[in-house]
Parts: sequence; C-alpha cells; structure tokens
Amino acid sequence: MGNTVTLEEGEKAPLFTAEETNGENISLETILGEGKRVVLYFYPKDSTPGCTVQACDFRDNMATLTGNDVVVLGVSKGSQKSHANFIEKQQLNFHLLLDTDGEIIEQYGAWREKMNYGRTYMGISRSTFVIETDGTLSYAKYGVKAKGHANRILKHLGLE
Repeated sequence: MGNTVTLEEGEKAPLFTAEETNGENISLETILGEGKRVVLYFYPKDSTPGCTVQACDFRDNMATLTGNDVVVLGVSKGSQKSHANFIEKQQLNFHLLLDTDGEIIEQYGAWREKMNYGRTYMGISRSTFVIETDGTLSYAKYGVKAKGHANRILKHLGLE
C-alpha cells in the first residue's frame, strides 16, 4: 500500500463500489443518490473484542440510524466467510464490505502505522467517516475508540 492519505471534513468522499458479504455490489454513489447519508467505518478484524463492541454498538442503534436515512457500512480486509460468521454470530443488521485488496481502506487513509506493545507495524486504523448526501465528509476521524463510538456518531448526526 502506498502513501497514506488523510481525509478531512469538508472534502469529497472517494466514491467506490464494493461487494457486500452476500455477493451484492454496494455503490456509494447510488446510496447518496437515494438521499441517504453514510457512516463508513473501518475496523481491524472481524470477531475481535474491540471490533465486536463497535459493531454491536452500531447494531443496537440501527433503528434510529435507518429511520433517519443513514446507512452504515463496515469495512475490513476480512474474507467473505469471516464477515458472514461475524454477521451471524453478532446478528449484525448492516452491511460489511469486502476489501481484501485494501483498495477502499487505502482511498480513505485507514491503512496506517500502528504501535502495539512497542512494536510498530502497518494495519487498519479504526476510522470513521460520515458522508453527507452531497458526497462531502462532515466527520473524518482516525484512531477512534470502539466503546461509545456509535453514540458519538449519533450525536454528530443530531440524532441523540
């Protein structure tokens, strides 16, 4: 993966089309064209403790989000099988996109240098973007905390 980009609020969100866990293609441009806002979040790995907390937090707030024309899309480098198991085990009610080659992760700058137990390495930084219906970013944060994250997004969206 190349140079890390850092997206900022007010910029246009990179458009993408990606395969969802069940094989359906999801297009950001199509969702925005339907007048919906998008919460696009990147997470390191399916079924890990922090990622499970974050996903379940979104799951538990989905009625409020979808009732206000907000679509949640989760992205990691996990396989179709890994995503399907995560969705089933946690009863997730939103799409997880396949990005095994890291193209979307790189477009959004979520592939970053990380440090764990003093070791530096490249990996997916837990990052979240809110994309308004006109395609601009109203929220762009890297290195977000999993716990309480959905509530921070609800507050940003004015839904709390």
